[in-house]
Amino acid sequence: MPVDTQNQFDADALTLNRFVMANTHDHDLVILMNAIATSCKLITSAVQRAGVAKLYGLAGEVNSTGDDQKKLDVLSNDMMINALVNSGVCAVLVSEENEEPIIVPPGRSGKFCVAFDPLDGSSNIDCNVSVGTIFSVYERRPGSNGTVEDLLRNGGSCLCAGYVAYSSAVEMVFTFKGGDVHGFCLDSTIGEFVHTRNKMVFPEDGGKRIYSANEGNSIHWDQPIKDAVELFKSGEKAYAARYVGSMVADIHRTILYGGIYLYPADNKSPKGKLRLLYEGIPMAMIIEQAGGIASTGMFEGKIQSVIDLVPDAIHAKCPIIMGGKRDVQVVYDQYKKAGVDVPTL
Repeated sequence: MPVDTQNQFDADALTLNRFVMANTHDHDLVILMNAIATSCKLITSAVQRAGVAKLYGLAGEVNSTGDDQKKLDVLSNDMMINALVNSGVCAVLVSEENEEPIIVPPGRSGKFCVAFDPLDGSSNIDCNVSVGTIFSVYERRPGSNGTVEDLLRNGGSCLCAGYVAYSSAVEMVFTFKGGDVHGFCLDSTIGEFVHTRNKMVFPEDGGKRIYSANEGNSIHWDQPIKDAVELFKSGEKAYAARYVGSMVADIHRTILYGGIYLYPADNKSPKGKLRLLYEGIPMAMIIEQAGGIASTGMFEGKIQSVIDLVPDAIHAKCPIIMGGKRDVQVVYDQYKKAGVDVPTL
C-alpha cells in the first residue's frame, strides 16, 4: 500500500515542545514555552475571529506608552498574562499594555522573567494587516525573589527570544541565546507549532535590496539617515521600499528576503520609538543570530549595539537600524562621512 506522507509527517512532527526539550534540559523552560505557545494559539483564534466576534475598534484606554488600546490588545494581553502566571515558572512579567510590572505571587512564582508585546502592530488590525507577538525571556538573578531589576539588563542576559506573525500562516520564529534561529508554523490540524524553518539566516549575497522605514518621519531624521535612504532610492542599484507598519512583519521579511529596517532616533523622538525590553532586544537577538546587524544608529552621541543597551525602565525606548551587513554598511558609511566613529562590520 502507498504510504500516506501527510499522516507519516503528523506522526513524527517536530513540534515546538519537542524542539525545546531536545535543545535544553530545563524542564521549566519547556513549561514556559508551552505557556507562550498556548497564549499565541488563543491570540490566533481571536485575531482570526475579530470581525465575527466584534473585536475591532478601540477599548477606550491607552497603554503604558500612551497608544490607544484596541479591544484585541486588551484580550491578547489578558491571554498572555493568564497563561504565564498560571504556568508556575514566572516571577516577573512586563507587558507593553501594563504601565507597571506584574509580580507573580510567591505561591505561583518561578524563575523566569518575561517581557512581551502581546499584539505588535495592532493599529493595523481593523484593516486586516499582519500583526504579531514579541517576547524575551530572562532568569532571575541569583538570590532574587523576582523584581524589576531582574529584567533591567542588556540583551547579553536574555535566555531566549521570539516573535509570532499572524498572517496567511501563523509562524513563530525562536532562538536560544547563542543558538540558531528556527521557524515553526502553527498546524491547525494538530494544534501545534511545527518546525518548518531550520537555521534561518540572511541571504548570503545580501538578498533583495529592500529598505523599510516610515518616511513620513524623514523630516525629523538626522542627515546621515536621510542620505542613506536617498542612496537606497537613487543609487546605481536602487532599492524597493516595503513598509508594513507592523514590526514583526517587517523584520520577518527582512530576515527572509534581505534588506534593512529603520526606525531611527530623530529630533522629535531622540530616544527612538520602539521599546527596548520587548521589541528592541528580542528582535536584535534574532537578527544577530541570523547573521544580521542590530544597531541603534546615532543614539546618545554614538553608534551603539541594541544588544548592549541597558534599559533604565521597563518601557525604555531605543532607535533601531536592523538588517543585513551589506545594507547596514550603507548607513554606517554615511555616518562615517559625517565624521562619526562607526563599528567595523
